[in-house]
Amino acid sequence: MGDKSIQKKQYIIDVAAKVFAEMGYKNVTMKDVVEACEISRGGLYLYYESTAQLFIDVMKSQAEAGGDFTSLISDDATAADILLLFLQEEKKELFKKKNNLNRAYYEFYFDEKPSKADNVLKKKFDSNIKMIGKLIEIGVESGEFTCENPLSAAFNIMYLIEGMKTTALTLGISSDSYDRQILYILESLGVEA
Repeated sequence: MGDKSIQKKQYIIDVAAKVFAEMGYKNVTMKDVVEACEISRGGLYLYYESTAQLFIDVMKSQAEAGGDFTSLISDDATAADILLLFLQEEKKELFKKKNNLNRAYYEFYFDEKPSKADNVLKKKFDSNIKMIGKLIEIGVESGEFTCENPLSAAFNIMYLIEGMKTTALTLGISSDSYDRQILYILESLGVEA
């Protein structure tokens, strides 16, 4: 694929991400993407055969572009500082009004049941568990945290975050409620927040 084709494909992915964020996954048609991109149907079908195929690339693009909060970490940050920063970034993502793809993600996974190779959310979830588990281990070694099983604690944190994401979509969740749940988790690790 030449540079121009790569740029066009990325343009389609970027515009489609906005369409999916606005309409969810289930409601988007190839026609919606064609209209939003202001390209011909053939122009879109040159790159993608279906909304499922396109959405997989949207998720991969989002995973590559976002979620890396490491650039925000100061050199003298402690394990607790880094964990708090991660939790703050997750909160920002949860309450982001524009371009929030959470609804589309869950609709896609319930409808399409993607292969393990295409399961971008699972890869991100597993990566976050490893990172949080390692942070907790480091925090225990430095005396910042008290925890007998860092990996289980990491799973609990990620299950809580994922649960709050689905709750936000179905029942609604307040910022204060998020903060109370996170405070409970931090207190269980012995962190004074």
